[in-house]
Amino acid sequence: MAEEEVKVFRTWSSPFPLRVIWALKLKGVEFDTVYEDLSNKSPLLLQYNPVHKKVPVLLHNGKPICESLVILEYVDERWKQFPLLPQDPHERAKARFWAKFGDDKVFQSITYGILFKQGKEREEEIPRAMEILQHLEEELKGKKFFGGEKIGLVDLALGWLAYYLGIIEEVIGLKLIDQEKFPLLLQWIQEFSTAPIIQENWPPRDELIAKFDASREAALARELK
Repeated sequence: MAEEEVKVFRTWSSPFPLRVIWALKLKGVEFDTVYEDLSNKSPLLLQYNPVHKKVPVLLHNGKPICESLVILEYVDERWKQFPLLPQDPHERAKARFWAKFGDDKVFQSITYGILFKQGKEREEEIPRAMEILQHLEEELKGKKFFGGEKIGLVDLALGWLAYYLGIIEEVIGLKLIDQEKFPLLLQWIQEFSTAPIIQENWPPRDELIAKFDASREAALARELK
């Protein structure tokens, strides 16, 4: 069989390409990494993702696939080892639901509702974020991972929480997840974040804190204009 060309276009800081990297590593797929500067996007990135012009992009034998959740499903279908989605159709549909819930609700609420807000707007968003996180807590009942006894697609989709949430909490000076309210979510964070393939790919914490702090200040400054 001819050697496959697999490349991942990413930035050093975005959590979304990490999903793809984790999936490929869990499946033992060799790949090359192409780092992008989104303030000066390369012609290749614009060629491979002309619609959204962002990372991640998976390039497989010259064919690009865009959007991280779409890429995860492609990777799972193309390389069968270490399945990320369950075989049962209903369970597969549930996994897709929770992955999308993570992007549409969890990420949006914590990032744009809390990190990039302050004062009354942030205070009003916090109870909504707690309610959203409570749904994840309920989903983890009786399970080690969202995927059951091993990491699955939902864990990869929500994986940013296990590292980036702590950074967001430090930047805003507010604890969002504690042992009393979210014992299962905290246990999942510990299990997921310390899994070797996951842990070895986290970006530098200090650099992320500096980046998030700068991004927050810029967003708040725009709000004041």
